[in-house]
Amino acid sequence: MGRDLLAAFSVLGGIGAVLLAVFILLLMITVHEFGHYLAGRLFHFKINEFSVGFGPALFKKRKKNGELFCIRAVPLGGYCAFEGEERETVHPDAFSRKKPWQRIVVLLAGAAMNYLLALVLLLLSFFGFGQLLLSVRQTDGAAATQSGIPLAGYTLQEGDILLSCEGRQLYLVSDLMEALAGRREGDLVSFTLSRKGGEGRSVQTVSVMLRTDAVFSGLTDTAALWRALGVRAYTAEEGGGFAVASVPVRFGFFETAARGVAYSFRIGGSIFKVLGQLLTGDLGLSALGGPVTTIRVTSQIASRGVQPFLEIAAYIGVNLAVFNLLPIPALDGSKVVFTLIEWIRGKPVNRKAEAIVHAVGFVLLLAFALLADLLHLF
Repeated sequence: MGRDLLAAFSVLGGIGAVLLAVFILLLMITVHEFGHYLAGRLFHFKINEFSVGFGPALFKKRKKNGELFCIRAVPLGGYCAFEGEERETVHPDAFSRKKPWQRIVVLLAGAAMNYLLALVLLLLSFFGFGQLLLSVRQTDGAAATQSGIPLAGYTLQEGDILLSCEGRQLYLVSDLMEALAGRREGDLVSFTLSRKGGEGRSVQTVSVMLRTDAVFSGLTDTAALWRALGVRAYTAEEGGGFAVASVPVRFGFFETAARGVAYSFRIGGSIFKVLGQLLTGDLGLSALGGPVTTIRVTSQIASRGVQPFLEIAAYIGVNLAVFNLLPIPALDGSKVVFTLIEWIRGKPVNRKAEAIVHAVGFVLLLAFALLADLLHLF
């Protein structure tokens, strides 16, 4: 009986975590589309429908101005449908008949809303709990030697909280990898960190000697990073991995605000790093994930507490903003490119040809997302 109850609670907890992840994704997509909606209303675009979700409508309400608001059955999307966005129309307030700069503003507004919400969530996390920074739990021992040189005095210590490396503030693990990239075994690297002492913690600048070459096969090669810094590896019996953790650290008001903004930009920049390493082959498709993988990972993180919930929601928001601005067919960035071409030429690209490009792009994006999920199953 007791085991049955535990199993039931485990299932319910798993379902709750998944629902939490779906809520985050739906929130970000709805906010994105609401950005388009607000900008469209600002410039008096004719809006046919604002929908939360896809599929059959569960709720409908038509406003006096003709706009239809819908809540639909599949909570993994949404859209703001403008008159004349996909076909020619004679309506004076149709999307295709508005000035190019106004259309560009409307197209960019979705990503802007995603970023603003993500920034608010990050600031709530930083002010409410502190910034999550890397902390060393166990090292390989200060008495060791490296190339015959004693490492005492040139090592990280247990409990160190890493603030910066070689002058670069650390927000993501990839920041640390970039700061060390190309350094060789025996090199001394400079760290600013918070270290425990006899009278509590103090901020110190120390030199750390690398145990191995700082050569990484990609952003996911964190094992090589920790080996180079002398962070101890757990045994298989202990669960594997390396003895590092994230701990919240508080800063002053203005520094916290500045760190929140900087962190949001670092998250956005990580997309370009991933895309670059995909193109060079340093990362495989298995390092990415489609909707199923995203929901699974998001549910695991968001269910750990309020701060992880805020951080993963912000991370998804910034990534959604940046990804949508890429010039990939079917995304807002591609539509901006077509609008810029029209603005420069003084006449639009063939509407049917543009629609075909976006339709093909949409199908390819779905196929790519499906492939990314399948690679995680096999």
